[in-house]
Amino acid sequence: MVEKVDVVIVGAGAAASVYAAVLAQAGKQVRVLETGPARKLEDLYSSQISARRLKWAQPEVLEAGKDSVWFNFNAGRGYGGAAVHHFGVWPRFHPEDFKEQSLFGRGLDWPMEYDDLRPYYDRVQAEVGLSGDAEAEIWRPPGDPYPLPPVPVWPHGEVLAKGFASMDMAVAPVPLAVLTKPYKGRAACIYDGWCEAGCPTGALANPLVVYFPQAIAAGATLQSESHVTRVLTDNKGERANGVEYVDASGERQTLLADAIVLAAFTIENSRILLNSASPSHPDGLANSSGLLGRNLMSHPSVNIFGLFDENMQNHMGVNGGQLINQDRFDKVRDNGPYGSRQWILGPALKPNDLLGIAMSRADLFGQDLQQFMERAVRGLGTIVAISQDQPNPENRIELASEKDAHGFPLARVRYQASADGLALWQASVDEGHALLGAAGADEVWHSPRGGQHIMGGTIMGETPEASVTNAKSHTHDVPNLFIGGPGVFPTSSAVNSTYHLHALALMSAEHLRDNWSSLVR
Repeated sequence: MVEKVDVVIVGAGAAASVYAAVLAQAGKQVRVLETGPARKLEDLYSSQISARRLKWAQPEVLEAGKDSVWFNFNAGRGYGGAAVHHFGVWPRFHPEDFKEQSLFGRGLDWPMEYDDLRPYYDRVQAEVGLSGDAEAEIWRPPGDPYPLPPVPVWPHGEVLAKGFASMDMAVAPVPLAVLTKPYKGRAACIYDGWCEAGCPTGALANPLVVYFPQAIAAGATLQSESHVTRVLTDNKGERANGVEYVDASGERQTLLADAIVLAAFTIENSRILLNSASPSHPDGLANSSGLLGRNLMSHPSVNIFGLFDENMQNHMGVNGGQLINQDRFDKVRDNGPYGSRQWILGPALKPNDLLGIAMSRADLFGQDLQQFMERAVRGLGTIVAISQDQPNPENRIELASEKDAHGFPLARVRYQASADGLALWQASVDEGHALLGAAGADEVWHSPRGGQHIMGGTIMGETPEASVTNAKSHTHDVPNLFIGGPGVFPTSSAVNSTYHLHALALMSAEHLRDNWSSLVR
């Protein structure tokens, strides 16, 4: 039997949870289809094995470009998606991030300005319980004060801050989606540094504790192990009328709906649309611009490590860090590359795994590693730089010849970090060594280049010729088809993606709610 609902939402991550809550509370019949497993808070465990299980998303993504987008580090699967294991670092985009082409002749313009999104930032932070110090954060654009005080600063952060002060660089508490006090029925953080494993206490804001409970209370239904293969349209290809998916038993099903929200992971959204090609849309659904899958971006990142004589208490805190610096956020600076970058100071460290102490020196083995660990478990300090990437249509998501378990082409990614992004990364490496030396480290080194966050592929813009969606995140070609998540970002800024995508999803979901009759007619 073919089912019919008002709204089908593909994916169960951050953006999906916002759409589900807004639309279910408006009385719409909402079904959320998630390819991964069902998950509750009590399914989360503070261990590195548990943290890994939240990632390694399926279906796999093939990488054929010069650089990696770190898919398995950034992705997620199951209820909550990647936002279950995110670190909760929630700075805002700056006003100039929205108008880089107009102001600097670089990148692309957004089809909105900061002031358009500011009210949604304010409402989201009040809903999730954002902690920080807006006055100390001197780089922060205008907005309401944070509803909660900042996380504490341990010796790890205090020692690192001395290096910044000696180089006349300011620091402020990191704005974090982590509760420093009980808030709206959720407990405060215990600062044991297990954010990456999903936070079973609920202190870290994620879809399982904020928006999905609201959606379920209003009648929304979440359905796990439901792998969406393509979006269906009417005979003329003018309206989306449902999705095809493979259920937990391997059977192919059809779910009809008046509105479709693709809010799967960034790469998967483009893959589904490319796999939704039809006679009316031969190059993929919502691809009249030819930009579907294009302008893929990531944030070039680096960890700078230093050994100190102090007991840094580096096991304490949160994975998102203790302090932030955005002195290098201006797009154009004297004697520096174009674009923004930021520093995060003092993330909580564990003994091993990808972001752990042992892996900071992957070249050491045996007795050398033992000696390093004996000192580093108390004396290791680290700062993390995140740099802006530039949109490039040659960085893209495309369909591969290889197929998934259901016979549909996998996504292949071709990505190369931008020249600006690489120059910013190198500037961070050089500055980072100086900062930790100034803080008193007697040995300083850095990680290989990493990739934080994945953006683009379904970018928003003013016109159908130059973008896939409009400012309200619905596709130019199919007005009742919406895209949620960082795939709609036309530029990357140098800040973490999750806060921004929440604000965009709230704007989009309320637009759909308030214009339902015209958009789904």
